[in-house]
Amino acid sequence: MDIRSSIFWIIVGTAMVTAVPRVLPLILLSRITLPEWVNRWLGYVTVAIIAALLTQSVIVPDGHIALSAKNLALLAVIPTLLVAIKTRNLIVTVLGGIATMALLRLVMG
Repeated sequence: MDIRSSIFWIIVGTAMVTAVPRVLPLILLSRITLPEWVNRWLGYVTVAIIAALLTQSVIVPDGHIALSAKNLALLAVIPTLLVAIKTRNLIVTVLGGIATMALLRLVMG
């Protein structure tokens, strides 16, 4: 198989641009001890980002607010949230959300 050098360097560059912002902070932060308040604050960042993304995709799915019983994603959030609180397990929560959404689509079409 013949690969042009420009394609190869585009792939290498893309890999670098993707990997460096993820790996560099890990390398730097693994060498220092952060204060406890920073660790607590960082613990909330993931939850805040997930909540923002979830809220946007569930409540504003098509660019307008959809707070009705026809919004199956909104209905699926409640049992999925209960599974997340009860199990505190990401895989079980995701599987519960998928099962809830599949059931809702089957029942409510």
